[in-house]
Amino acid sequence: MSRVYRILRKKFAGSPFDGEGAYRYGGRWSSAGTRVSYASEHQSLAMLEYFVHLDKDDPPDDLVLAIADIPAGVSRARLEPTHLPSHWRDPAAPSELARFGDEFAREARHCLLFVPSALAPSENNVLINPAHPDSKRIKLLDAEPLHYDPRLFSKPARRRHR
Repeated sequence: MSRVYRILRKKFAGSPFDGEGAYRYGGRWSSAGTRVSYASEHQSLAMLEYFVHLDKDDPPDDLVLAIADIPAGVSRARLEPTHLPSHWRDPAAPSELARFGDEFAREARHCLLFVPSALAPSENNVLINPAHPDSKRIKLLDAEPLHYDPRLFSKPARRRHR
């Protein structure tokens, strides 16, 4: 059994892994019109992935942490960084990356696709195909309120030199 994490606004917590956001807007690993859900292997990575998209002057106060348990037998594949173009970590995602998630969803051979994080490439994000039959085996846990430490949004205090 493994666990995945996703940060989202409270109003979307009723169906956190349905892929609606990626379907509407796309993402690094999928095009708009492709239904996949983005999650992370670690809570800290999920927080980092969400944080880079926050408006630092107006962070939302209604975030939740969605958690799902993934049984060992759920079908999965892994995308290795060696199969990616050299510029795959660019802040503006190279358009060719979306084909990986689009093919993953269209072919539906696996429920999960582990992809390296552009922010922490030794850690993985997970694309979940909600249309794959194995997705019904994923167990959602109760969403938890999530708050970022306010120090992440403030300038560091100046230290006095002795």
